[in-house]
Amino acid sequence: MSTSFPDDDASPTPPPGCPAHGLGADGLGANGLRRLYGPEAEADPAGLYEKLRAEHGEVAPVLLHGDVPAWLILGHAANLAAMRTPSRFSRDSRRWTAFQKGEIAPTSPLMPVIAWQPLCVFADGDTHKRLRGAVTDSLNRFDRRGVRRYVTRFTDQLIQEFGPTGRADLVAQFAECLPMLVMTQLVGMPEEYGPKLVDAARDLMKGTETAVASNEYVVATLRRMMERKRVAPGNDLVTWLMQHEAGLTDDEVLEHLRVVLLAAHENTVNLISDTLKMVLTDKRFRAHLSGGQMTLPDALDQVLWDSPPMLLVAGRWATGDTELGGQQIKAGDMLLLGLAAGNVDPAVRPDLSEPLFGNRSHLTFGSGPHECPGQDIGRAIAETGIDILLTRLPDLEPAVPEDEFTWTSAWISKHLVELPVRFAPRTPEELAAVAVPTTPQTTPPSMPSTPPPSATPTATVSAPAPSAPTPATATAPESPVPQATVPRQRRGWWSLLTGRFRR
Repeated sequence: MSTSFPDDDASPTPPPGCPAHGLGADGLGANGLRRLYGPEAEADPAGLYEKLRAEHGEVAPVLLHGDVPAWLILGHAANLAAMRTPSRFSRDSRRWTAFQKGEIAPTSPLMPVIAWQPLCVFADGDTHKRLRGAVTDSLNRFDRRGVRRYVTRFTDQLIQEFGPTGRADLVAQFAECLPMLVMTQLVGMPEEYGPKLVDAARDLMKGTETAVASNEYVVATLRRMMERKRVAPGNDLVTWLMQHEAGLTDDEVLEHLRVVLLAAHENTVNLISDTLKMVLTDKRFRAHLSGGQMTLPDALDQVLWDSPPMLLVAGRWATGDTELGGQQIKAGDMLLLGLAAGNVDPAVRPDLSEPLFGNRSHLTFGSGPHECPGQDIGRAIAETGIDILLTRLPDLEPAVPEDEFTWTSAWISKHLVELPVRFAPRTPEELAAVAVPTTPQTTPPSMPSTPPPSATPTATVSAPAPSAPTPATATAPESPVPQATVPRQRRGWWSLLTGRFRR
C-alpha cells in the first residue's frame, strides 16, 4: 500500500487504526506526518526511525524544516537502489519540485544541505564523471605507508601533550585534532598551518558565532596554497587536482579541496570518537579486541554499522514518477538516504547483538557513483590513530559513567561532545619507549599498494599561515538547470551547512 503526501492545505484527522492516530502534536505536522527535526526527533533519532519503519515500511513520508515533505529511505535494499540508479534518482537538487514552486526560502535551514553547488556531489552524468574522476584519481595517488607515517607522527604529538597528566578528553584533545593535522599534510600545507586549521575546523563545524570567519580563513589558506603550488608543484592533493587532465578551473579546485578537507575531518572525527567510546565502554567489545578475536578494522566496521558518522544524506531527487519500497514517488520528490536506519534494517540484521566482523556492506560510505571517494584515507587515519593510542596507553578507562556522556544532534548527524578518560600518567620518555607495531592491522586493503613515484606527499613550500582571511569568491559556471533555479543564499554554503551540523 502506498502513502501519498496530503495536500498542503489539508489537515486530515488520522483514521482509527492509523499509526498516527492518538499521537500528541510533538513531532507531528498538521497533516499527521512525523517531523525529522525538533527536540523529539533529535533526542532519539533511532527510535524515530523504528516508528517510521513500523508505520510505513522501507520508505516513509516525513517532514523537514518548515514542514516540507520528503521521503526517508529506511530499508537497506531501498537505499542501495536509490544510490545505484542515478537515472531514477538524481543528485542534482535543482530538480526538486519545492524549488519549482518557490517554497524554499533562502534562509531555510535546508538550504545549506540541498542548495546546488558546482561540485561533483551535486552532479550527474558527464559532469559528475569529469569532476569525480579528478578527485578520485588524486586521492588514489597517496601511498598508504605515507599516510600512516603522518598519522603516527601526529598521534604521538597529541599523546605527548596529555600523557603526563593522566587525564584527557579524547574528543577535544585527540579525535578533533588528528584528522585535520593529517589532511593538511596530504593537501601539501606546511606543518605550521595545522594547529590553526584544526582550530578553524572545530569552530566551523560547531557553528559558533565566528564560524563564517573560520570558513573564510580555510578558503584563504587554500587559495594561497593554490598560488604557491602553481609556482612550486608538489606531491600533494592541491597539485594533482590543478594538474589533472580533467582541466578543473581554479574555483572547481578550490571548492573540491574544501569539501574533501572538511568532510574528511568531520566524518573521521565522529568515527574516531565513536570507536573509542565503544572500545572503552562495551565490555564484550573490549574483551574481543584485547583477546585477539577482533582486529581493529573489524572494530571500526562494527561502529560503521552501528554509529555511522552521518545519520542520513540529503538527498536524491526523482527524475520521473517511480516506485520505491512500496511507495509511489512523484517526479521532483526529494528522498533522504537513511544510512543509520538502513544499517539496522531487520532484513539484513535480524539480531543487532550479532557482531559483524569483516562485513563491509554497511551504507555508511554510500554506494554507486557517489560512494565516498576518501573512505580509505579516513579509515587509515582512524585505525592507525586508535591503534597507536591504545598501544601507548593500554590502561585507558572512562573518567565518568557512560550515562553521563552527552551528545548533540541535528537532523543529519549526532556527535559525542566529550569522552573524558583517565590512565596512569607517563613521562614523554616512557611514552616514547613503547614500541608501536610496524605492520599494524590498520591499512585498508583497497588503497593502492604500489603508488606512482610521486605518491608520498611532502610540503614543498614553507611560509607563514595567512593572518587575515578573505571571503570565498567561487564563480564556477553552472550546468544547465533541469527544472528550477535554487534561490540565492545570504551566507556561504559551507558555513551554513556546518552551522547545522553542531549546535
